[in-house]
Amino acid sequence: MKKIVSIVLSFTLLFTLFGCSNSKYTKFSKSFLNLFDTASSITAYDTSQTEFNKKYNKLYSIIKGYSELYDIYNDYDNIVNLKYINDNAYKKPVKVDKRIIELLTYGKKAYKITNGYVNIAMGSVLSIWHDYREKGESLPPKSMLTKASEHTDINNLIIDKENSTIFFNDKELKLDVGAITKGFVCNKIYKYITQNNVWQSAVISLGGNIVTIGNKPDKNDFVIGIENPNSNEYLDKIYADDNTSVVTSGSYQRYYTVDGKDYCHIIDKNTLYPANYFKSVTVISSDSALADTLSTALFCMDLNAGMKLAEKYNIQAIWLDKNDKITKTDGVKSAK
Repeated sequence: MKKIVSIVLSFTLLFTLFGCSNSKYTKFSKSFLNLFDTASSITAYDTSQTEFNKKYNKLYSIIKGYSELYDIYNDYDNIVNLKYINDNAYKKPVKVDKRIIELLTYGKKAYKITNGYVNIAMGSVLSIWHDYREKGESLPPKSMLTKASEHTDINNLIIDKENSTIFFNDKELKLDVGAITKGFVCNKIYKYITQNNVWQSAVISLGGNIVTIGNKPDKNDFVIGIENPNSNEYLDKIYADDNTSVVTSGSYQRYYTVDGKDYCHIIDKNTLYPANYFKSVTVISSDSALADTLSTALFCMDLNAGMKLAEKYNIQAIWLDKNDKITKTDGVKSAK
């Protein structure tokens, strides 16, 4: 619930600054909570509610398809998804939808981009934290995490693009794509909307992974508010033109408390425990998958290493550290 509240707050400012006097188009918006286990929104300018609803329903159906395919927790009738793969791919190669091949191929790329800080093969460790977080009573034993970490070698994930199959060389290997999925899907959504001329002016948010389509109807940039976890004020407000993705990873978004201390859901590969450098890291990029990937990676490394990685991949970033100090890359376009 904490995560849902934070996402709604983040979008309040965006919608406030979304206004336009262009009488031809009206702003319409719908939200949903049942996909990707998070709160999401589709907002666009269109000529009528009927037109918006028709396009929204089609887009929702597309997003739903991705959500079910990339789900690691639930089974669906007649769908070979990531849960099925986790349960069966160690037995023999599993024939999968090409959208799974695409995601997992990107997952291997994300591993290289981040020097292993984002590892989709780390599911054996992350599933332990998920189970303990759901119970909310205690921390997992280090010995359990260490043993699970022996089964996180991404090279044991075998992707056969020609035959569209997935195979695990390790029986205990498990996939967890939470660090890349929503950004990856946002890229797909942007491509669908622009190639099919669905809307000229829209903002999509999948769990706070925000991507803009076009500009506002008055040709001005959107302004996106970045939440400050410490107050009702915003950490920053940034200008966002066409195809700008803004993704925040934060310790306040999903966590549980043990003996008075909060433990977030983002796990540091080096310690196997929740990362503890920052309260939040926001990444701004024209590539939503990259923004999603790097927001997690930067959250798990110190500021100096994060600044170097941001420069290497030409993205902008905003860090809020444990002492509430804000650091920005030089290219962040803050709104007044």
